[in-house]
Amino acid sequence: MSGGIGSRFWPASTAERPKQFLDLLGTGKSLLQMTVDRFRNIVPLSNIIVVTNVLYRDLVLEQVPDLDPSQILCEPSRRNTAPCIAYAVAHIQGRVFHQVMGRPMAEGEQVDWTDPKLNVSIIVAPSDHLILQPERFERVINEGLAFVSNHDAMLTIGVPPTRPETNYGYIQMKPSEDKIKPVKTFTEKPNLELANVFVQSGEFVWNSGMFMWSLNTIKRELEQHLPDMMTKFALGLAQMATPKEEEFIQEIFPTCPNISIDYGVMEKAKDVYVVLADFDWSDLGTWGAVYDASAKDEEGNVALAGEVTFSDSTGNIVCLPEGYTALVRGLNHYIVAQADHTLMICPRREENDIEKVKASVKSKNRI
Repeated sequence: MSGGIGSRFWPASTAERPKQFLDLLGTGKSLLQMTVDRFRNIVPLSNIIVVTNVLYRDLVLEQVPDLDPSQILCEPSRRNTAPCIAYAVAHIQGRVFHQVMGRPMAEGEQVDWTDPKLNVSIIVAPSDHLILQPERFERVINEGLAFVSNHDAMLTIGVPPTRPETNYGYIQMKPSEDKIKPVKTFTEKPNLELANVFVQSGEFVWNSGMFMWSLNTIKRELEQHLPDMMTKFALGLAQMATPKEEEFIQEIFPTCPNISIDYGVMEKAKDVYVVLADFDWSDLGTWGAVYDASAKDEEGNVALAGEVTFSDSTGNIVCLPEGYTALVRGLNHYIVAQADHTLMICPRREENDIEKVKASVKSKNRI
């Protein structure tokens, strides 16, 4: 999934070039490129599908040139993760049917999607996460794929919390001695008091936003919990993975509800499980998350880009355009970020207000 705009990471992340296309950590690769590389050892490159906004088709091809254009699914509008996943599921149905049967699906054709030849396993992953220890990641993914291949269930990856984080969703686990545990509840981003309770209880893990399931399982759950949306996709199933797909999607996708997969399906489904991550993970959704994940100098300062000299300063994160130079003196625990003609200087503790400030600035026609 690579269609978001990363609004909490402004001004570096913009609608024209969102954070998944940026090299935030100075590795020489964008977050999207790192995500694709992460899965190359797990599935063939030909089985990787990038779902993105139509505005970013060329960016995806530029950054991952060995992808075939048919592997990039373009959303004509932003409709959150449930329609994104539903689109990918419909495309995979058409593609798998064609590969197995040697022909496109006929209009109105009845298909048994429980047929093992058609009922493939699917991994869903955001393109803007930082995941270290790739060998451990691969092991968890392969364990998850084995589970969903043998169970008619939905599986998510949970990350043991290291702090009471209010920017993540939480998953409550049912007591179990098994490594893969049944899910009791999902909770969207809690306030700090509730997050503290979650962490102290030992029953909750962070919701990573990564999922695994079989094609038939996710298809059935989407149809049960979001029937109106799935009826729209069913009307054009014979056009999926054909030259007619894009025209059909342009017509129906903007009419889909703006709803997340967590709220639309996962919170309502019955057979949901969680496998615990034993690798380092971060949702690089905020400047604070990037600060935590970045190398720091002796005073805890981070220079993401640009030539930055710190003096009598601690705990800052600075991101400048290439070729820019800055002297930061007497500044403590701030975010300093510049992109194009926009400069933001903000206390790190107030970064949750960035979106409100951005909206205020936009309303004054300053950006």
